Amino acid sequence: VLILNYKGILCELYPYFSLKLLEKRGFKVIISDIKKSDCKSETQSFIDVDINNIESIIRAIDGADYVYNFAGMADLEEANLKPVQAMQLNVLGNLNVLEACRLSGRVKRFVYASSAYAISTEGSFYGISKHASEKLVEEYFQRFGLKYTIIRYGSLYGERAGRDNYIFNLLYDAIVKNEITCKGSGEDIREYIHANDAAKLSVDIIEDKKYENECIILTGIEKLKRMELIQMINEMMQNKLEVKNVPHDNQGHYKITPYAFKPSNSKKLVANPYIDLGQGLLKCMEEIHTKYKEME
Repeated sequence: VLILNYKGILCELYPYFSLKLLEKRGFKVIISDIKKSDCKSETQSFIDVDINNIESIIRAIDGADYVYNFAGMADLEEANLKPVQAMQLNVLGNLNVLEACRLSGRVKRFVYASSAYAISTEGSFYGISKHASEKLVEEYFQRFGLKYTIIRYGSLYGERAGRDNYIFNLLYDAIVKNEITCKGSGEDIREYIHANDAAKLSVDIIEDKKYENECIILTGIEKLKRMELIQMINEMMQNKLEVKNVPHDNQGHYKITPYAFKPSNSKKLVANPYIDLGQGLLKCMEEIHTKYKEME
């Protein structure tokens, strides 16, 4: 299994155990990135790859049966501020990976990490880049028979998240600064899923042929308004936080649902059992406190 990553984002969103899970199920894991992975174990290989360089991708894919493409620009705000770079990484970069898989002739399944914004009228340049990449994946199957699974990830959180993760930023400000900020009305709704659950389901997908040539949605089953999440965190911090309300139009973000009427459909996959949001937040708080609070 080859996992293409971008600047260590895989380690932030998908905990170390998910890579070990692949190994436990009999897969040899190779991680490819433009920088060395911090979560690679001694039994896993690392290959330096730039998704803008198709020759380096071809070398990395050589011998791989399954290819996960997590590489690209993952932050919506950054993508919308840098549309050219977003298209180069998310669209042309993905096209390079698809072409390398085709040339390999060995890849049994290509797994593309997409987003709920791919099927939304929101998301601006980020959503457009994900939608365009999905169409490329589908076309490579139609033209060349390259089997695929598209995973549309929702609102992820977890202990290994970084500053480009919404919940991490809330918890960081709560623990380190004793404050929390709500941008906009706080009425927008999200279905949060712990990265551990998403990682397990992402591994399950390649072991079941029923997910071949399918679009899968991975979101949580706990729906919360943004303000409810903030109130939840404040209660967990004994209501000691200063809650700030900042006017914000949240341009490019959906308010209640990412879904917009389009002719293509997708299936939603749910973890059973799953990590409870409250317990997941506590684990994140412990991690942030250990890493940042004690540095003061």
